[in-house]
Amino acid sequence: MRNTFIYASLFAMSISSGSCSHKQPRLDYPEAPCDSTTYEAFGTTVDDRFRPLENDTAEATLRWVEAENALTQDYLSRISFRKDIHKRLDTLNRYERHGLPWKGEDGKYYFSANDGSKNQAVIYRVDKPGDEPEVFLDPNLLSDDGTVALTGLFQSHDGKYTAYTISRSGSDWTEIYVMDTASRELLPDHIEWAKFTGASWLGDGFYYSAYPAPEAGKEFSNANEGHNVYYHRLGTPQCDDTIAFEDPANPLHFHQAGVSDDQSALILSIGGQGIGDAVMIKDMHRPGSKWVTIEPSQEYYNDVVDVIGDNAYMLTSVDAPRNRFVKIDLAQPARDKWVEIIPQDADGGVLTSVQFAGKDRLIAVFDRDASNHAYVYDLDGKLIREIEFPTYGTASFSSSRSSDDVFYAFSSFVYPSAIFTYNVAEGTSELYKATEIKGFNPDDYITEQVFYTSADGTTVPMFTVRHKDTVKDGNNPVYLYGYGGFNVTLNPTFSPNRLLWLENGGIYAQANLRGGGEYGEKWHLDGTKQQKLNVFNDFIAAAEYMISEGWTKPELLTIEGGSNGGLLVGATVNLRPDLFKVAIPRVGVMDMMRYHLFTIGWNWASDYGTADDSPEMASYLLGYSPLHNISNDGTPYPAILVTTADHDDRVVPAHSFKYAAALQAADTGDAPKLIRIDSKAGHGAGKPVSKVIDEYTDIYSFIYHNLYPQEEFKIKN
Repeated sequence: MRNTFIYASLFAMSISSGSCSHKQPRLDYPEAPCDSTTYEAFGTTVDDRFRPLENDTAEATLRWVEAENALTQDYLSRISFRKDIHKRLDTLNRYERHGLPWKGEDGKYYFSANDGSKNQAVIYRVDKPGDEPEVFLDPNLLSDDGTVALTGLFQSHDGKYTAYTISRSGSDWTEIYVMDTASRELLPDHIEWAKFTGASWLGDGFYYSAYPAPEAGKEFSNANEGHNVYYHRLGTPQCDDTIAFEDPANPLHFHQAGVSDDQSALILSIGGQGIGDAVMIKDMHRPGSKWVTIEPSQEYYNDVVDVIGDNAYMLTSVDAPRNRFVKIDLAQPARDKWVEIIPQDADGGVLTSVQFAGKDRLIAVFDRDASNHAYVYDLDGKLIREIEFPTYGTASFSSSRSSDDVFYAFSSFVYPSAIFTYNVAEGTSELYKATEIKGFNPDDYITEQVFYTSADGTTVPMFTVRHKDTVKDGNNPVYLYGYGGFNVTLNPTFSPNRLLWLENGGIYAQANLRGGGEYGEKWHLDGTKQQKLNVFNDFIAAAEYMISEGWTKPELLTIEGGSNGGLLVGATVNLRPDLFKVAIPRVGVMDMMRYHLFTIGWNWASDYGTADDSPEMASYLLGYSPLHNISNDGTPYPAILVTTADHDDRVVPAHSFKYAAALQAADTGDAPKLIRIDSKAGHGAGKPVSKVIDEYTDIYSFIYHNLYPQEEFKIKN
């Protein structure tokens, strides 16, 4: 494979030549707000003519958004099978699903469920598993259109009160409400402008994290600074909340507080400017006690599972790049005094979670080649047994030290989440809740894991899913998905929307690129900063593998990714526009020179570096930034549908706005370059089912229409 990375000498070519007008004979794109803005990056002049689109509340931007959506919807409305896609996706999404049960502090069992007809899952409770459920909290009643999402439930230690967190329209901004657990009566307590937080109870109140109230009109774009921990006492207004922790010298740090199960300790995690979290603990039984530093560095993954007596139990990457589980004496917290309970996996697996299951057992989950494996240990780290799973998949557990009840959920690409009970003493699993999607038979599909070679010789894993009758004739449409960043592992997970692709003859491929957490910290770091090209090369090699193995050809290849994966798609298209027919960059980080200036973008510097770091870092970022490397010489690009949302305050929509405007202004052939801008939606979390169906209807309509432009595509229902 040829290395097509674009170096600094070519930086200005992509959008600096020509004017703000476009060259597109097939579609008449709206004229984007633009000006003559440029800026200097260590002596290099960077063209930023679409800077006006960063002001997402300006009248000119709003007019452009309206015109772009009108163009996109007009284009999509002319696709004859769009209604059939919507109908089938609606059917596939309307299945009954259940969340993991957990035992509340009031002794009752809680779980989420959706009968298939609701936008948001409902929280139910029962006295014991199997009883007739009672509705505890229905998020669908919090808005008329399902755009208010429940993001967390937190009971006080006596079970008397329940705090719950919500997000409106997909924003990261969090509000906290409190209800009487028994009566479900809403109390007057209300917290605003919280972010990246839960509610950790101690006594008659709780700890939470929040920023100062943002400037009016800039709630979803301005940089967030000053993340403090507050204590709220029930029955008092938010303005009376006390600051439990602040660090004005480091305004870009995140601060999140948790209380140990026995209420003896307050645990503080500090992150934001490293790849992990520093940890401090305070003894809450001694008034005036000082913080004890457990780990000062943010360069390691650290997660305190619990504090029991004088010991903290922590999952950490300190001296273990694939993680280990340790016990720490709070009186002697230095690293050399830590007692290792579960060591780093000798076979190359990554220890991803550990939790107590009763008073004398631990459940540990490892990732091995991006698939979950779970084991039971005693408190000294002796392996008791493995919990067997049927295939490649993802598992999550519900357990606690105070109860012997253990539930787990297991899912895979074609198997929706099933809930099991697990008997720790006997080592047996029993099906508790099964899920069935009418008209879809998972036994008709094959999941395989393959390993391919990237440009530098690195072996990269990839999952592929296809119908059992699929043949290697080079004529199969392939949907290639990737992420490759922030230590995130892409495990086998279920999506009802993916089933439409599979049942219509498509192959789904999920590449486990460097930058993720599949093989620990080295795998992650090999896809960060000035190693980021490895991620794009891994993705390109995945596409080339599917072609060379005879599954598909470039004319039938679609690539998709969201957020950091949107960056992946945008950069990869610039590098190899000849390799793909369709590209779907979703809520992507597209301006690598200015990403750190918006909301929490500065937090991504540990993966990306910033243009302010050094001439070398600025040069590297400018060399692959999707916005700055779009061809303008007639090179044919794939059909591209950019997606974003008006309430995305994580990756602000300005990234997608500027990228789409630059695409439409450049000469990249006749294939459509459109943008879909959702309203009352954010980065993706908590999106109501109806909006998910609408979005995937448009994505699949766009894909099929461009894969088969000369044919009347028929959707199987």
